[in-house]
Amino acid sequence: MTTPRHACAAAARGLPLVLASLALAGCASFSPDGGFDTVEQVAQERLGKDVVWARTAENQNRIDTRVAELLTRPLTVDDAVQVALLNNKGLQARFFELGIGEAELVQASRLPNPGISFGRLKRGDEIELERGYHLNLARLLAMPLVRQVEERRFAQTRGVVTLQLLSLASEARKAYFNAVAAEETVRYRRQVQQAAEAGAELARRMAEVGNFNKLQRLREQGFYADATLGMARAEHAALASRERLTRLMGLWGPQTRFQLPERLPDLPEAPTDQPEIERAALAQRLDVQGAKLAAEQTAKSLGLTRTTRFVNVLELGRAHNSSNEAPTQTGWELGLELPLFDWGGARVARAEAVYMQALSRAAETAVNARSEVREAYGAYRSAWDIARHHRDELVPLRQRIAEENVLRYNGMLIGVFELLAAARSQIAGVNACIESLRDFWLAQADLEMALIGKPGLSGAALALGSSPAAGDVGADH
Repeated sequence: MTTPRHACAAAARGLPLVLASLALAGCASFSPDGGFDTVEQVAQERLGKDVVWARTAENQNRIDTRVAELLTRPLTVDDAVQVALLNNKGLQARFFELGIGEAELVQASRLPNPGISFGRLKRGDEIELERGYHLNLARLLAMPLVRQVEERRFAQTRGVVTLQLLSLASEARKAYFNAVAAEETVRYRRQVQQAAEAGAELARRMAEVGNFNKLQRLREQGFYADATLGMARAEHAALASRERLTRLMGLWGPQTRFQLPERLPDLPEAPTDQPEIERAALAQRLDVQGAKLAAEQTAKSLGLTRTTRFVNVLELGRAHNSSNEAPTQTGWELGLELPLFDWGGARVARAEAVYMQALSRAAETAVNARSEVREAYGAYRSAWDIARHHRDELVPLRQRIAEENVLRYNGMLIGVFELLAAARSQIAGVNACIESLRDFWLAQADLEMALIGKPGLSGAALALGSSPAAGDVGADH
């Protein structure tokens, strides 16, 4: 009969196997930065901005201090992007995906836990105790390949997080230009409304003394009503654009009283010429690199599946049997499931289909990248041409017309209503110029994003399509 002392001695003989496993497992550990250095490096090189992962209270204090410092002055576009990269909680949540990915990588790098089995059998007076130590040999053999797969998956996670960081920077940049342009538009819309109000009041008084007919008075009142409606819409657009910028920067409470400059940056003297823009995009875009990485990862997964299709249930273990009527038996056990019904063909076929799917998606990403960067560059050039036309042609032309009307009014050749109409038309022209300048900066932000990642071209397209609305007041009148 086996005594407790005998059992302890048998377990002690299997201890070296367990200790060896634990020693090897201890080699896999977490990195100090959790894979954040790649994201930080991209933010520095491509944006010139700092990013901090708020994993500790000290890091959060650094973020709060820097954000408070930036908000003490009127925000530039670079300040707005910097605040968004530091303070956006959604981006911080993305950073923690790095921690999850690294944990999975470390888990894949550690040896599987050994197992212990114990059995007690009785036959008459004979009692047989069975003890076994086993290790998942299939997982042990496949561990190098699994680690490679997890490394590539972790690298893919870093790429996705980096791309989201760049996307947030682009969105913050566009939201900033939209907010500044909207507030500038409100100021000019207010001038239009004031001019319309003065015209309506003058028309009312002249109609009361019989110097103005009813139709002329109604026209002035109708224009004042339209100007008031346009003012309300402009104020709502300014509020919405400012709130979007606030959300992207992750601000709340007193922080929402941040200051914006009164006007947009000036239009560059010449657009940037980029003849090799497609080649540059394919070399730099992170989504293209991510698609290639995904294809490589699935290729590794396919190789792993082919390798382990027969050894999936292979187990190696140590056996130790003792009986009260026979000498103790010791040895090794090897277990293998016979592949009589499932040769792993279905799993291999699935892995091959996934691999071909990844290849097709990589090709689609490359084709889309070429098209998107061409579209972004075309929008950029068109926006620059339109903004320059407004700045150099339309605005000076309306200015000269307004000056001529003032001279005619002083010479009593035109009346006060014609002079007010000319002033409103000139203000509407300035509004159109502001919107064209905003469209250019939006298009430039889209182009910069298209060179490094998937752009949000809708912003530039909508902006280009909204320009004619700027001159509706003056044109209708």
